[in-house]
Amino acid sequence: MSDQPTILVVDDEIRSLESLQRILSEDFDVRTASNVTDATRILEDEWVQVILCDQRMPDQSGVEFLQEVRKRWPDIIRMIVSGYTDAHDIIDGVNEAGIYQYITKPWHPENLILTLQNACKLYALQRENELLAVEMKMLPSSAGKVIDRRKQKLRKDYDFDDGIIRGKDSPMNAVCETLRQVAPYDVPVVLFGASGTGKELAARALHYGSLRWSKPFVVENCGALPDELLESELFGHKRGAFTGAVEDHTGLFERANGGTVFLDEIGEVSPAFQVKLLRVLQEGEIRPVGSTRTIKVDIRVIAATNRDLEEEVRARRFRADLYYRLAGIVIRLPALKDRRGDIPVLAKALLERTTRQLGKPACGISEEAIECMQNYGWPGNVREMQNEIQHLLVMAPDGKEIGADLLSRHILRVNPASEEDDEIDILAGYDGTLKDRISALESRIIRETLIRHRWNKSRAARELGLSRVGLRSKLERYGLENVKPLPARRAASGA
Repeated sequence: MSDQPTILVVDDEIRSLESLQRILSEDFDVRTASNVTDATRILEDEWVQVILCDQRMPDQSGVEFLQEVRKRWPDIIRMIVSGYTDAHDIIDGVNEAGIYQYITKPWHPENLILTLQNACKLYALQRENELLAVEMKMLPSSAGKVIDRRKQKLRKDYDFDDGIIRGKDSPMNAVCETLRQVAPYDVPVVLFGASGTGKELAARALHYGSLRWSKPFVVENCGALPDELLESELFGHKRGAFTGAVEDHTGLFERANGGTVFLDEIGEVSPAFQVKLLRVLQEGEIRPVGSTRTIKVDIRVIAATNRDLEEEVRARRFRADLYYRLAGIVIRLPALKDRRGDIPVLAKALLERTTRQLGKPACGISEEAIECMQNYGWPGNVREMQNEIQHLLVMAPDGKEIGADLLSRHILRVNPASEEDDEIDILAGYDGTLKDRISALESRIIRETLIRHRWNKSRAARELGLSRVGLRSKLERYGLENVKPLPARRAASGA
């Protein structure tokens, strides 16, 4: 099969056929027919892109023949060659046979070749358009199925059980039960908790557990933008509304129509903007900056803050009417220091996630490392823990269990809590004599050094500038002489 486009030349004059075949054969795969019957047989047997047909033939005119071709093979590009310039023939050819080009004799070889090349390009474009049309017909259903699958996966990922990781007796169980109860009802919610406690995760769980789950979920950090930009981001703006507004901008409230808007750090919003936000919540409509018309929106608002909004209301820093509009339900999220039982499960999940992200394998985290992590207060909550897990995985040998010696020093320096010994805050030193405070600090330093050196007493003594006898004496003094590293079992296995 030739790679050249196939052209069928139909002419009852043999010399004309031979001349056309000789001129066109270098650029095209040329088929010839001296009558309509032979031409029809070629069309039935071969894939022809362009027909070049003489108008005046004894058995049937070129226009009449091409009318039949148009009915049976509409994709073929049809062209007429004639020595007569009868206007009636030209009009019939264009209207009835869908003629692409009417070529008059005598024709110029170069012009004829160029015209035929353009006709072949047109044929190729038509075929591409047909394929695209077929794809476009299939696209809505196939794209819809893909989107539905992704939405279903998101719904599962942010489910109250699968999405919010916790232990069996976690304080988060009560939170998740409240989220489950509240989610189906179209009421505003305020999530209260310190930074890193998972307020956005809880907001997504509320959204994907609601009747709005198939609609958009959008997030805006209200503390990150000044009033002017925040208004533009939430409500949109018209071109020319302010310097730099070079085109219309659709706000998040309009984009989330039918879905949920999560306003993080709502306690940082200025009193001036609180008034504008209150109007939107009361009227259910927005007005883009620079516009004179309002737009109706149907959204559910979930707000989050680490401030005590009730105290902010009493101090007149937050409008009471806005607070009561937002706080249909108030849900408080516990800090990680109050969820110590969740730390082994969280560590495992975070390690698996980080392993996938970094593409580095690990065989879990040792029990000793988990114990140290449980003793630590995690002021940055889960976000801080995520950073620590990433640090551990990067520093750990490939495919090995992550030991306590890799933990950051400020985590290792924390003494394990015990019922017999009230922990002394070594920085503030609220209780105890100077001797007690120094002893507590020395005990922590020795324990942290031993962990880092995998309980190798010789190395620990060398780093601390002590003899082995001196170190042993201090271990006895602080009750550390019988402390051994925990067995190397997998408390939290990685992927």
